[in-house]
Amino acid sequence: QTNRAFHRMLRDGVDVEYPRPDGSIKGDKARLVDFGEVASNDWLVVNQFTVVEAHHNRRPDLVVFLNGLPLAIIELKNAADENATIWTAYSQLQTYKAEIASLLQYNGLLVISDGLQARIGSLTANQEWFKVWRTIDGAADAPASALELQVLLRGALEPCRFLALLEHFVTFEEDPDSGAIHKIIAGYHQFHAVNAAVDETVRASAIAETAIAREVPDPYRAGRPCNGRAGDRRVGVVWHTQGSGKSFTMLFFAAHVIRAPAMENPTLVVLTDRNDLDDQLFGQFQRCHDLLGQMPVQAPSRERLRELLAVASGGVVF
Repeated sequence: QTNRAFHRMLRDGVDVEYPRPDGSIKGDKARLVDFGEVASNDWLVVNQFTVVEAHHNRRPDLVVFLNGLPLAIIELKNAADENATIWTAYSQLQTYKAEIASLLQYNGLLVISDGLQARIGSLTANQEWFKVWRTIDGAADAPASALELQVLLRGALEPCRFLALLEHFVTFEEDPDSGAIHKIIAGYHQFHAVNAAVDETVRASAIAETAIAREVPDPYRAGRPCNGRAGDRRVGVVWHTQGSGKSFTMLFFAAHVIRAPAMENPTLVVLTDRNDLDDQLFGQFQRCHDLLGQMPVQAPSRERLRELLAVASGGVVF
């Protein structure tokens, strides 16, 4: 709960009050991070950062500080030691959670590696949900010869992408039955697909133009169509395989696009072809309401849906 509350302040700012010259009190937001300008932030990576808490003395291998906040921990093991694996590093993180919990209250993401293999996960993730980051820029998978740690560091912890992950691709899901809270971090495919889709949505809506990237001849592409025109209302398609996290991709897209200033607080309409999928998405959005901010989630009436579709299509919907 503490980590969830902190992340909300990290993303949205801290509520503060200050006196006006006339003596009245004004409310405002104090921003902990400048998400729009990477260079405006203070970056520091500390090796063997010592934390002493409740008689426990622990030294995580690498701690990434952003504006003095310890937002990432990288735990490393020696690849030459046959008894030390990435899962040994994972176990070490569980020790930190138990013995120096104050450091983890501010954590944004966790990385484990043995120098060759590398995984990225969240504060609540079990081994299954520590995942490989397979691409650096999203244009294509990294070469098979590339080290997983190199790809992860350059792909997810490059300052610009790291800020984007923190702002748009971290959410908390509440289990309605147990009340447990799960912290969810987007996978590399969701991260790059959503970023491309948001840029294309802004372009296709003609509210504002964005740069159009060239086409890259790869097996898959998270880029933009090479001939897209501003205002053509043709955004594109995100193709998913089963179990790839479609509902989370839709959630991340929704949260990202409503925060885009150029979209001017849009209304989103979700169309499904099955009742169970409709219920699944509605529940997903409700459980992860933190990421959506004040955006209301509701099932529109048939009449309201017809109105929204007519506006979106520029014509009449029968």
